[in-house]
Order: sequence, then structure tokens, then C-alpha cells
Amino acid sequence: MPPMSRPSLLLLAALAAPVAIGAPARAEEPAATAAPAKPPVVSVVAAADGEVVSTVIVTGTLIAREEIQVAADVDGLRIEEILADEGDTVAAGAVLARLATDRIDISLAENGSQLASADAAIAQARSQIAEAKASAVQAAAALERTRTLTDKGVASRDTLDQRVATADAANARLAAAEQGLAAAEAARAVTAAQRRTLELQRDRTEVRTPKGGLVLARTARIGAVVSGQSGALFRLAENGEIELDADVTDAVLARMRPGQAVAVLPAGAETAVAGTIRLVAPEVNATTRLGKVRVSLPASAALRVGAFARGTVELARVRGVVLPAGAVLTSADTTAVQVVKDGKVETRPVKTGLSGGGLVEIVSGLAVGEDVVARSGTFLRDGDAVSPVRGAGEGAKG
Repeated sequence: MPPMSRPSLLLLAALAAPVAIGAPARAEEPAATAAPAKPPVVSVVAAADGEVVSTVIVTGTLIAREEIQVAADVDGLRIEEILADEGDTVAAGAVLARLATDRIDISLAENGSQLASADAAIAQARSQIAEAKASAVQAAAALERTRTLTDKGVASRDTLDQRVATADAANARLAAAEQGLAAAEAARAVTAAQRRTLELQRDRTEVRTPKGGLVLARTARIGAVVSGQSGALFRLAENGEIELDADVTDAVLARMRPGQAVAVLPAGAETAVAGTIRLVAPEVNATTRLGKVRVSLPASAALRVGAFARGTVELARVRGVVLPAGAVLTSADTTAVQVVKDGKVETRPVKTGLSGGGLVEIVSGLAVGEDVVARSGTFLRDGDAVSPVRGAGEGAKG
């Protein structure tokens, strides 16, 4: 088709213009009717019959319940043998180390000689007493005869005086012999006491533990000379008993009682050790406001004296209606939950009890099975329509 000329185009435009201008405008269609707004989707959780356990965390150090310090009772002797080491469990009276006895053995030998000499001196003194007694008896008899003769005028006064002197001398020798015996017996008693001391020292060269337990530390070294400054050669935990020594605030201390369960996790351990509170200190430090709690623990390879440990103390345990703590609205003057029933929200006051482990006990105001908004603090009011949905992981588990 041949191209149209410019006059032809202008003509067509002029013919079309009246049609466009004269065409009536189409009436505007009415706006579509707005669909009703859908209620917001809200996660809910059902109140459940569960158990709430209230706990508190305490920290402290593992210590021996009773520590036994075993030291040598003699000075100046060399350690000759060591019979126990750290980690050993020993019985009461067990020998942990032996000291050299050579010096004591020499002293005992010398003492034996002294005892023999003392026995000989006693025997000699007794012999002298026997002789002195015989002489005294003879002198007394002679004196008596001389007195009789003097009275009859047969013996002179000088003779009587001689007999008196002889009798007195005999009695003096007897008294001296008896004193000699007493001195010899006293000397022997001293020597015997010295022997008992030496024998006791020899017995003490065996370093024994008074009670059984677990050897925690050994400072004894072969060849070392013990003295009063040596201190303990061994430290033991009596009967191997180890416990947690924890410091807690005065407020928490007031809630603790002997017998409460404690799960103790020593540093580096993967499994907690079940223990119980043995002692709650009757005193709180006035400066730190901390009090002592001792937790008894069973024997376990995971327990190391001196190690750090964390304990979870069970303060109380109840069973009843429970909710996750996040579902409870708490303000200064009220505690409430947002119940969802028939797609409507109802804010309902409740009374709460024990809390712990992310759960709260609902004492009154809510029944098992009722749905509650899972996250408190959402901007919902009484009567609001909602679409409840039980979110993954939502629920009161007890």
C-alpha cells in the first residue's frame, strides 16, 4: 500500500476527533466490598498438670569432710621407707612410713646395760641389808645380856656402853643398807622409764594413721629428717568423705535445710553427683553476708579435693496446674494470664505459687487444659478475636 500523504493524515484526524469528543464517558464502577479482616494468629499453650521444682545454684570448693594430718611424733630421725601414696585408701592404724631406728636401737642397748647394772645394785643392796640385819640382831642380843649382867653387878658399866654403841652401829648400817636398796630401786625405775620412752619412740618410727581414709597429699620423702617443724607428712580425707563447701547469701541460706537434694557438677565433669545438704551454718559473715553450706557427696572418681564445683539445690517441689513462666503477666498489683476461649481473649487474674525450671505453679484461677496466650505482654485486650495456634515447642511440661 502506497504511503499516505500529509493532507490525508490531517483529514483522518479531523474526522476522528468529533467521535472521541462526543463519546459519552463510562460510568465509574463501584468499589468492591472489603472482605472482613482475619483475626491475628496467636500462639497458645494449654495449662497442664505438672511438677514445679524450685532450685538455686550454689558454687564452692570440694573439701574433705574431716581432714586427718599425720605427722611423725619423734624428732631427728630419717625417713627410711614410704608405704602409702596420694590416692591410696588406707585403713585405721595403717603404717604410712617408717623412720630409721638405728639411733634408738643403740640407746636401747645402752639402756639394757644400765638396767642390768641397776639390777645388780639392787641385789647387792639386798645382800647388805641381810648382813646388816644379822649384825643388828646379834648386837641387840649382846646388849640385852650385858644389861642383865650389869644389873647383877657382874658386868661393868663400860661394857654396857660398848654393847649399846655396837647395837646402834648395827642399826645404822641396816638403815643405810635399806636406803641403798631404795636408791638402787629408784635408779632402776628411772632407767626402766627411760627404756619405755625409747620403746615408745621406736614404736613411733612407724608413722601410722589414727583413722582410715583417702590419702590426699604426701610430703614425706625418703631420706628426709623429721622434726617438730616438718609438719604433716600425710593428709587424708577421713573415710574418703568429700563434700562441697559453698558460700550462699543470707537470703538463700534462710531457705536451705539439711537433707535437701543437691546435684553437684565438679569442674570438668560431664555428669552431676547427687548429694544432700549436711550442714547449714548458724552464722552469716557480717561483712560479706554469706553463710556456709556443706553438701555431703558419695564416693566418686570425679571428686577432687580443692576443685571448683557447682551445685543445684532443690528448695521445693510441688505438683499442680503449671504454665510456662512466659505465659504469666505480672505487674505491680496483679498477676494474670490471657485465656483464649472460643477465639476470644479473656484476661484472667490468677494466683501463682512455686516457680522453677521455666514453669510457674498456678494455685487458682486456671484449670488444666485451658488455652493461654503463650507469650505474655502481647497487645491483646479482653474480647479481641484471635486465631489460636499451638506453636512448636509451646507447652507446659512437668
